Amino acid sequence: MRDHSDFPIIMTQPAGVHGAGLLPLSLIGCAAWDIQSILHKQRQQVTHFEITAESQRDEDPPWRFRRIRICYKFTGHNLDEKKIQSAIELCEQKYCSVYPTLRTAR
Repeated sequence: MRDHSDFPIIMTQPAGVHGAGLLPLSLIGCAAWDIQSILHKQRQQVTHFEITAESQRDEDPPWRFRRIRICYKFTGHNLDEKKIQSAIELCEQKYCSVYPTLRTAR
């Protein structure tokens, strides 16, 4: 098991994140790590990589997440769109543990 200690998270309001906000952050954090690693192995020259998430939640308690939409933006030199798509699919289907966790939570 990996040691995931010593990663401080500011949870005070208004500057910090609320507890439920950590779910989309976990998803994009996991995806960013995996996609970047895959693209590096594919020798893609990514100079800037940005991931954002938009989520929809129920209006009433327990405010369950109904949708988390992920947007990926890549900048670089001679990027291959098929390799980028493949890296995203590998991340979502095989490597990022958050994706299958959310899929089975339905």
